[in-house]
Amino acid sequence: MMKVNIKKLNEKAVVPTYGSEFSAGADLYALSDEPITIEAGKTVLVHTGIAMEIPTGYVGLVFARSGLASKKGLAPANKVGVIDSDYRGEIMVALHNHSGEAKTIDAGERIAQISLVPYLTADFCVVDDLSDTSRGEGGFGSTGRK
Repeated sequence: MMKVNIKKLNEKAVVPTYGSEFSAGADLYALSDEPITIEAGKTVLVHTGIAMEIPTGYVGLVFARSGLASKKGLAPANKVGVIDSDYRGEIMVALHNHSGEAKTIDAGERIAQISLVPYLTADFCVVDDLSDTSRGEGGFGSTGRK
């Protein structure tokens, strides 16, 4: 298990937690003094009240919580949030309401999940030709054709 430093920017902030022993994502919690209403089709920036020291070579990926998305229609507006290891500010989640009616988030409610994932950076090299593969330039849906 990797140690990750967390800074509570507000005494009411909740440290991320894992729902089970093998959960890949840790739950992020809404920090608010009152319930937050998100109108249908609108996006609201929800505070968590925490900052995180993500280790070099890792990225924090913020995903929707399946229950919140399927039951309330609320999910991160950018689909997947990317938190770089050199960012030290507050983690916030832009929650979008995909449903047809206003939805409410309670203070302390689980609003998203964060996974810490290793990544590689690339040295992009411009070339005249790329190596051949059996797929070639087959795009969307091409691998399911027979």
